[in-house]
Amino acid sequence: MVKNYTVKSSRKSAMARATIKQGAGNIRVNNKALDTFSHGYNKDLILEVSDVIPDEFNRFDYFVNVSGGGVSSQTQAVRSCVAKGALLASGNKKALRDKLIAYDRYMIVDDVRNKEPKKQLGLGARKKKQHSKRWKVYDCSSSLFFMRSGCCW
Repeated sequence: MVKNYTVKSSRKSAMARATIKQGAGNIRVNNKALDTFSHGYNKDLILEVSDVIPDEFNRFDYFVNVSGGGVSSQTQAVRSCVAKGALLASGNKKALRDKLIAYDRYMIVDDVRNKEPKKQLGLGARKKKQHSKRWKVYDCSSSLFFMRSGCCW
């Protein structure tokens, strides 16, 4: 009896779930061939696993469902799923694990970094309006007031 394996992976808000079966190294993402899911750099990023561990990769077929996030996050989640699946299906060998981690740690370990939320009084997470220290002289009812940061002295 042929055993199927399931693995999951995430990157930011993209979640990928994969089923690994005996096969010839084919990858299907959301019931589409890999060629129709991604092109160029993103496709090469997913196929890096086949360059690092070609023998284990080519023994299985990978059926991945991915949702959420953007194009790059989904690509990285699929890549991590394929690497984890190849490792799990080949018996979780320490030599393979060390080989994948030496190439890129995020093939095996989920990348949990997220965008920092925007704070109030600012333009982004850390960026604030520039503070001016220039003194301003105002003439208020025939007497001079020196203002600094909106306070009268």
